[in-house]
Amino acid sequence: MSGMGMPSRAAAASVLLTAAAACAARPSELVPPTGKPVVVDASAEFPRIRFGDGVVSANDRCPITKRKLSIHFPPVYVNGLPIGFC
Repeated sequence: MSGMGMPSRAAAASVLLTAAAACAARPSELVPPTGKPVVVDASAEFPRIRFGDGVVSANDRCPITKRKLSIHFPPVYVNGLPIGFC
């Protein structure tokens, strides 16, 4: 094994440990739905969704397939903002 691989592994391990410590600082919490999600502007090509807690989706299209968002899938909250899916 070459000596070039060891420093990069140590750096990667350091980055992963730092990321894990940063994630542990804010515990996750399950937020129960308080109402039905609704489409904000049905006439838009890619409408945003207002979820049951009153917050509007941060994205206007599915991050995976780039299609319209669906009200049938619950959002994932990232830094307090809901990300919708299709």
